[in-house]
Amino acid sequence: MSEQVPSTLGSATRSRGAAVVLLIALAAAAAYSFHEHGVAKRLAAQNNDVTTALNGTRGQIEALTTRLNALSTAQPADQAATSASRVYRRPVRPASHRRRIEDPRWKKIQGQLDEQGKEIESTRQDLASARTELQGSIARTHDELVLLEKKGERNYYEFDLDKASQLQHEGPVGVRLRKADTKHQFADLEMLVDDFKVSKKHVNIFEPVVFYAGDGKQPVELIINSISKNHIHGYVSEPKYKPADLEAMSANSPAGNAATSVNAQEKSSTPTSPSDRRRRLEVPKTSDTKPN
Repeated sequence: MSEQVPSTLGSATRSRGAAVVLLIALAAAAAYSFHEHGVAKRLAAQNNDVTTALNGTRGQIEALTTRLNALSTAQPADQAATSASRVYRRPVRPASHRRRIEDPRWKKIQGQLDEQGKEIESTRQDLASARTELQGSIARTHDELVLLEKKGERNYYEFDLDKASQLQHEGPVGVRLRKADTKHQFADLEMLVDDFKVSKKHVNIFEPVVFYAGDGKQPVELIINSISKNHIHGYVSEPKYKPADLEAMSANSPAGNAATSVNAQEKSSTPTSPSDRRRRLEVPKTSDTKPN
């Protein structure tokens, strides 16, 4: 009986050990299966990512293929259009073979333009000569004024004017200084010409003020050749001879007397016309016979 008890205890111990081993094996199997499931899940996710990337790459390849096909199709069409345009292009004829019809109106307009150009050129030359004459007849200093007086063509009246309220008579005109600008070298004047007051503003230095006094055919000139504070210096020039004096001198000269005698001879040699003499008209004759 004592031998049976230990054997029973040994078998119970062995059964417990087997159960523990079995439990450990089951736990290990469960852990391994869980690990494998996680690995499989991760692999599936990576597989999905790779598939998506491959699909995107495939779409890009298809788009590039479509563009290449379109370009390859367009090039032959462009070449065909270019060749067609080259084939059907008309040759350009030289312009020398075209005859231009001249309109007489264009010739008329061209002639008028040429005449106007000649007139403008003549006017420009006249202005240049007049400017040269004026520059030669303007005295900038007292010595130049003396030289002009020696020519004997005009009378010169040199003046010095201060800013005042009264007119100062210089030769044939009266002059009053109203303003003298030393910075810009100009003056404002008031003049009395033939009992008429004339205002001249902004008269620059060496600028001739030209006007006609009385019945003179040649101008009277006023020149300012120095401007200082409230003071100007200049001169007035007028023709030396008046028109009446010139006519008297021409009449008293030998040439004038000869012209007068020639005119008198022409008048005396001219035959008198019949209309200058009075003709006596004959009295009409009356018949002496009386009516019965």
